[in-house]
Amino acid sequence: MHLPRQIPLLAFLLLAPAAFAAEPSIKIISPADGARLDAMAQNKLVYEVQPGQKGDHTHLYMDGKETAILRKLKGTVTLETMSPGDHDICIKVVNKAHTPVGVDKCIKVTVQ
Repeated sequence: MHLPRQIPLLAFLLLAPAAFAAEPSIKIISPADGARLDAMAQNKLVYEVQPGQKGDHTHLYMDGKETAILRKLKGTVTLETMSPGDHDICIKVVNKAHTPVGVDKCIKVTVQ
């Protein structure tokens, strides 16, 4: 049996999106890890996310507590008011069931 030449091209086109899907990643652009934030300011988080094949959207956590659902892959969000001291801010990629898929990025900040 002889297959037409178009079959390999068709298979490539069908498989290409999965083969070239971007690797999951999270960038917290601002604030920087170790930054000092003003307790009286409206501090903002600037981020970029590539959820990968298993991810759907992201959740924002402050000190281990979920504070927001981030549906945009790139954006800015105003952080909740934080008390003076050290705080952890994390973004986690989750699937449609809101279950983390193992891709996250955390930073530590100090609020004064």
